[in-house]
Amino acid sequence: MHILIVDWSGPIPALKYGGTERVIWGLGKCLHELGHKVTFLVPDGFTGDFAGSIPLDQTKNLNDQIPEDVDLVHFNYPPRQPINKPYIITMHGNPKPDEHIDTNTVFISRNQAERYNSDVFVHNGLYWGDYGMPDLDKPRTYFHFLGKASRRVKNVFGAAKIVAKAKGKLMVMGGERWTSRNFTRGLRYVLNPKITFLGMLGDTEKMKIMEKSKALVFPVEWHEPFGLVIIESLYAGCAVFCTTNGSLPELLSPEVGLASNDSNELAEALRNFKYDPQACHRYAKEHFNARKMTLEYLKLYEKVIFGETLHTENPTYITKKNQVKPLI
Repeated sequence: MHILIVDWSGPIPALKYGGTERVIWGLGKCLHELGHKVTFLVPDGFTGDFAGSIPLDQTKNLNDQIPEDVDLVHFNYPPRQPINKPYIITMHGNPKPDEHIDTNTVFISRNQAERYNSDVFVHNGLYWGDYGMPDLDKPRTYFHFLGKASRRVKNVFGAAKIVAKAKGKLMVMGGERWTSRNFTRGLRYVLNPKITFLGMLGDTEKMKIMEKSKALVFPVEWHEPFGLVIIESLYAGCAVFCTTNGSLPELLSPEVGLASNDSNELAEALRNFKYDPQACHRYAKEHFNARKMTLEYLKLYEKVIFGETLHTENPTYITKKNQVKPLI
């Protein structure tokens, strides 16, 4: 089968930030390993030896950029025009309430699917071979936050609040320290010597920080569609403590973390949780690897190639299921 993977961001692979880019890199690599031909249609280039590459020109008709021998097109954003080939669309974000959702849409978690009246989803997986083997025997002396800290819904100061209650230290990856938003929202945390803002880090630097962290603290106040930082942290041997919004509870088991909207309960868990880096690492490798994700997508590819749609009706936003619970 020849699969064309389309994304409008890039480059592929992502070296620092890049959720979608990391996922589709692993997808393409596993499709190739399973004997399929893979081509990326992306604007900023692809660097690798397992797939072909075509530069995406967003000013031109998409159908004119799809090679004739392609069997299926895998979009990672909703195309704005009818597509002449069999296709699926992975929904990496949260559609707006009035947004049209295609009948061949695939969501990335059960929670995300349910919030749009669907049961079609494939959990993200990562190609763990690219990450290297973390040192799971290092002493773990602090906690970490990983995410785009400048976004209010990521709630970095909620993480700081929980860690402060637990009388611990916090390493913040993915955000800058000195911004006006930091001053207005959490000056006491910005100036707290037990909280260190590290900014954007590459994979190697990020892994070095997580190898010495007990847990990811991730009290988001929006419906996280999936949360790659969850599985990256687990792979590094870190437990996860988060809110119950979005997909997060379904990504965990009691052995690897806790989802709660009660900051006191989360702080208590940070103090008393039995940390087992080996168990967290195994859990991520078993449940959220790129090969497992790819095999699930292949089932959906075959379905649409044979003329079926993934939904009989367009998925639609359900107001009640999209209500967010704040951290208290």
